[in-house]
Amino acid sequence: MKKRYNVLITSAGKRVALLNAFKETLGKLIPDARVYTTELNPLLSPAGALSDGCFKVPRVTEEGYIDCLYEICKENEVGLVVPTIDTELLVLAQNREKFVEIGCSVIVSDYDFISLCRDKRKTGAFFAAKGIRVPEEKDKDNPVFPMFAKPYDGSLSKDIYLLRSVEDITPEVRSNPKLMFMEYIDKTKYSEYTVDLYYNAQGELMCLVPRERLEIRAGEINKGITRKNFVCSFLAEKLKNIAGARGCICAQFFYCAENDDVVGIEINPRFGGGYPLSYAAGANYPGYLIREYLMGEAVEPFGEWSDAMLMLRYDDAVFVKDSAL
Repeated sequence: MKKRYNVLITSAGKRVALLNAFKETLGKLIPDARVYTTELNPLLSPAGALSDGCFKVPRVTEEGYIDCLYEICKENEVGLVVPTIDTELLVLAQNREKFVEIGCSVIVSDYDFISLCRDKRKTGAFFAAKGIRVPEEKDKDNPVFPMFAKPYDGSLSKDIYLLRSVEDITPEVRSNPKLMFMEYIDKTKYSEYTVDLYYNAQGELMCLVPRERLEIRAGEINKGITRKNFVCSFLAEKLKNIAGARGCICAQFFYCAENDDVVGIEINPRFGGGYPLSYAAGANYPGYLIREYLMGEAVEPFGEWSDAMLMLRYDDAVFVKDSAL
């Protein structure tokens, strides 16, 4: 079977920094290889415009999605598929072996682990089993204020509620079957952290970078800073092996420096929106993926990334001449 060296980032959207990380790294390791992207509408994707080629695909929920993605990989010598959004993960996990047949590795965790991550109730049980505290569950019928409510399958900070009194538990909130009611984590005492973890093909932790979230916009980090502190050493021990985890895993925590209390919130088994900060700090996860899955090398644990690397995001624009629109 001919070796395939091209990379495909699915649902690339605005992920220009992630695209550039792969292009920069692939250009150094396998200079002739290319980084492609997919999108519902390639003409309106900034990352698609800057990739080596952007292919149109149907929605992941449509029946023909996998067949379309398979043909793209087959025809364009793609050896590595990197998904970026939650809704792709389960269907890609179900069909990962189909791509192996053509020498293509879809970097997605096992189905069972992804299912666990998609349900925050199961995620909480997972954290607890690993010895990581989770917010205490609360009873909406016997409330202790303040408390917090969020859907067990939510994302992007949608449908979340800070409840300070009985009046805040509206009929809409009370009747929503997906809402979890829990302890409110006081943000005047706790800092929000997102941690980028890299797991090799055997589910062994090779690197982790905690990023303190200084400012959030639309559910994604806008300003952040890397931290080598208790969070780093604590999670390195608690999460050193995860069965079924593969590639970049993005997990969220709260941390209180006064008593070193770490509280697990959620896990997203994919590249997170703030990963470019970890890349800038020296944690090259695209390089890990390329070496492990395209070059057949064993990757080594890495902890020499830069502490206190600050990221300040800003708006930019991509301009396309002679657009087909």
